[in-house]
Amino acid sequence: MRSALEADREDESRCGTRDLGPSQIRVTPLPGASNTEMVRTAGQMKTTDCAKSTISHLVPLHHQEFSHEAPCFQSVMDIEQILLEENNKEVNTDEHGITHPEVPSSGMYKLDIVLRRGHNLAVRDRTGTSDPYVKFKICRKEVFRSKTVHKSLNPVWDEQICLMVDNLHEPLYIKVFDYDFGRPDDFMGSTYLYLDSIEQCRPLHVRVQLRDSQYPDQDLGTLELAVTLTPTDVADGEMTTLLTTSLKRSVKQQQVSQWPSDLHKKYQLWRSMLSISLIEGRDLVPMDQNGLSDPYVKFRLGNEKYRSKTIAKSLNPQWREQFDLHVFDEEGGILDISVWDKDTGKRDDFIGRCHLDLCTLSKEKTHKLELDLEGGKGQLVLLVTLTATAAVSISDLSVCLLDDPHSRRQILNRYRLLRSFCNLNDIGIVQVKILRAEGLMAADITGKSDPFCVVELCNDRLQTHTVYKNLNPKWNKVFTLNVKDIHSVLEVSVYDEDRDRSADFLGKVAIPLLNIHSGEQKAYVLKNKELTGPTKGVIFLEADVIFNSVKASLRTFVPLEQKYIEDECKVSKQVLQRNFNRVKRCIMFLITVGSYINSCVEWESTQRSICAFLAFVLVVWNFEFYMVPLSLLVLLGWGHYMLASGRETERNMQAIEDIFENEDDEFDKDDKGLLDKLYAIQDICISVQTVLDEVASCGERIKNTFNWTVPFLSWLAIAALCVASFLMYLIPLRYIVLVWGVNKFTKKLRDPYLIDNNELLDFLSRVPSDMQVLQYKELKVEPGQSPSKRRSNHGLCKRE
Repeated sequence: MRSALEADREDESRCGTRDLGPSQIRVTPLPGASNTEMVRTAGQMKTTDCAKSTISHLVPLHHQEFSHEAPCFQSVMDIEQILLEENNKEVNTDEHGITHPEVPSSGMYKLDIVLRRGHNLAVRDRTGTSDPYVKFKICRKEVFRSKTVHKSLNPVWDEQICLMVDNLHEPLYIKVFDYDFGRPDDFMGSTYLYLDSIEQCRPLHVRVQLRDSQYPDQDLGTLELAVTLTPTDVADGEMTTLLTTSLKRSVKQQQVSQWPSDLHKKYQLWRSMLSISLIEGRDLVPMDQNGLSDPYVKFRLGNEKYRSKTIAKSLNPQWREQFDLHVFDEEGGILDISVWDKDTGKRDDFIGRCHLDLCTLSKEKTHKLELDLEGGKGQLVLLVTLTATAAVSISDLSVCLLDDPHSRRQILNRYRLLRSFCNLNDIGIVQVKILRAEGLMAADITGKSDPFCVVELCNDRLQTHTVYKNLNPKWNKVFTLNVKDIHSVLEVSVYDEDRDRSADFLGKVAIPLLNIHSGEQKAYVLKNKELTGPTKGVIFLEADVIFNSVKASLRTFVPLEQKYIEDECKVSKQVLQRNFNRVKRCIMFLITVGSYINSCVEWESTQRSICAFLAFVLVVWNFEFYMVPLSLLVLLGWGHYMLASGRETERNMQAIEDIFENEDDEFDKDDKGLLDKLYAIQDICISVQTVLDEVASCGERIKNTFNWTVPFLSWLAIAALCVASFLMYLIPLRYIVLVWGVNKFTKKLRDPYLIDNNELLDFLSRVPSDMQVLQYKELKVEPGQSPSKRRSNHGLCKRE
């Protein structure tokens, strides 16, 4: 008997995948309906009547995507066969012989669903009945959950669902569960409803067969549905609801698929980069009762997505955000842009959309675009640049770029100091050799695994081939990637390939580029997904980083590139408690400093109070403004002395680890019940959790700057403070303030589309917080101790 959690895990791998398995999946019309019964067995379709062949696509066809953590795989022959089948598929005709063209997948559609009843559902309770309810999902997002009908195998729901969808290639995933109080709900079956071939503006009454992939021969009953798909241009004008988002969003959401799925992308090498600067919106339509909107923008290029920040209460928002997307198609592709109004506590409102054909853009040139939203609902201003990639490749170990002396000299010459001001965006390259792994976790029932590696550098992703049935695989692959920011972190993850479901996570390591010793082969103990503890296995890597120090230093003072595939923030008792402890630690430090100063004033120690009084008089009497950066230089010098003496390093690392030692690995039942009660105020909890993390991270980054956690950044801070002290000593303060003010006032006039930034905050964003320091810490490989023992002895380990 499968639980809801196991079914959700299967959904993560099957979402968007049309199964071609041997089981028969029937779509049977209701009594009185004119639709015919359609049967598809092992990729073949049989019809008992020629009428209404449009419902033939409601049964599984091939449709596959990749998930970020668990890409599914197809051989080249499989993909070619699928493409051949797609080219040879029949067109739809009605009973009069009239051909219906395929439903276009772009645009907005209104999807009305009536969940009527179930027939002969599976027994999941000891009483011989079940307590069924139904979940509807689109691309892992729960869009509706029905009420629970207690103690019935033939439940009647009669519930209506109204959704707005914009991608008909994403199937509607229907799952049935048995509700169990205080225990995980039991899985009762699932099916797919494919939207790309439903006839528009016409009710479709169907009966769908529930299936379980693990028990294909088991009869799990059927569901009765009524489905109507209507383009929004013929729907009611008030239908501006959230695209494929639920009335009750799931707390547990996974990452949106970011893996390319087309045949020419099998090597995952992008042709060029699309750099987008989202500047502003103009004359957007109001969606709130106050006559304003809270707009944000979604961008989609292929399977890559980006969401902008939300601007509150504005019809002319100023975003000033910059990000990059990968272009895999030689001809460019279509960039889909949609604008939404954020509504806290309810569904977001759709404002409008537009499309950009990248084929019309010339490369290596910045284009200023003013795009009108469809229906005259406003305008977006963008700066778009298409640039070719400089050095992105996957090769065998025998073909290594930096091992060739001539190629290495060319690259070293490219990034030498004399060329520091040529192409400031070209900072350097990193070459990673994925050699082998040992002692991996057995993920298959055969006691083996089918491991492959994924290499990530910020938003750039490449992967190795799969070594089948091996716990000690050898890949011997070389990856070369461009370095956009020397403070980025190289992440290497190991997965087990499963063709019919989500790939299993085996382990991961995260290595800051500045911590890499070029040319050194090292063994890294694999960690869990959170990078807080070890898991089974060791991976052997060799990396080389070549970069220009001046360009890297200048890049430190511009905004940090955001990862657009990060997990959506969700409520977590552990994270909330951890962030509270981190903030408490920062506050306790300030309290300790205040108590020390107060003890000097209270004359608790005569000698200390006399010294403090004399220092206070001398500083105040001789104070000049340039002494502020000088005092910070003294603190940095003291931190360097403590680092060189080795007095603070171990104690500081131990204090960081103590924060995470007492966390529970799993919630108990009371905790789950508490989270259920907090669901109604989930947004508030997420906001508090995020604010605590930002406050704690800011304090920890300031501390780690003076602790020399990243020597490159500490030396850079010393250089900046020396320059500041020199300027403040020579130039009167009023002139410095005057120059600063003139620059601020004229910045918008000199460059109307300049993205604002704060250099100090950008610098601090490169300094790792204590949480990141712990994640990036290398675990020691202890000889004579198996990976499994290391795992059990580590208090922070989580079972993956």
